[in-house]
Amino acid sequence: MTAERVQKILSQAGFGSRRGCEKLIEKGRVTVNGKIIHLGAKADPAIDEIRVDGTPIGKPEKKVYIAVHKPRNMLSLHSPGDDRPTIFDLVKDERHLFPVGRLDFDSEGLVLLTNDGELANQLSHPRYEHDKEYEVRVTRKPDDEQLEIWRRGVVLEDGYRTLPAVVEVKSVTKNGAWLTIMLREGKNRQIRRTGLRIGLPVRQIRRVRIGPILLGKLQPGHFRYLQPGEINALKEYLRLKK
Repeated sequence: MTAERVQKILSQAGFGSRRGCEKLIEKGRVTVNGKIIHLGAKADPAIDEIRVDGTPIGKPEKKVYIAVHKPRNMLSLHSPGDDRPTIFDLVKDERHLFPVGRLDFDSEGLVLLTNDGELANQLSHPRYEHDKEYEVRVTRKPDDEQLEIWRRGVVLEDGYRTLPAVVEVKSVTKNGAWLTIMLREGKNRQIRRTGLRIGLPVRQIRRVRIGPILLGKLQPGHFRYLQPGEINALKEYLRLKK
């Protein structure tokens, strides 16, 4: 096996995106054959001993892709000092998994877990503007003006203007309406903040799609491994987005 940049080797071993692995190197946490390396260093995992924080990285993990239906009142990622449950309490997998498409504590729906650092980085990076679809329940029936404002983009309370979105009324109830919303960005609590800004308080959010991957009939608190066809469709979708 030929030598490769160490950040690429670490990413393939499940330590995160290449950029995340570059940060590990920059912080002096990575050694090759007992020596701290600098960014740009190369190694051959077949003959060189690569360690992170003193622990050998082992062989590259088999790539895994998991769809999770995150329930409400659950975190997408653990935070130090926060003992609330996370989606990692649902998925018992020993590999280095990290979430793609995090959701707020009080939102539910599709989150992807993977140890494919490159794929996760491309899916998560805002510059690619990946489309994500949501079903959103608001507390009142929107009028045409409110829908058009949401579609064009809304200036939030911090001055940020949201990108144009696809917004359609899915159904109307006596206590409000269900909307279908497709976004190409994911600012913190963006849907709730946008709804509040234009007079449509949001009661419930469910993400039903990330790129070509659908939530489908997956129930809250359950997960499934993506099928080969879904993985290929996801990689092709990302290739076209580059």
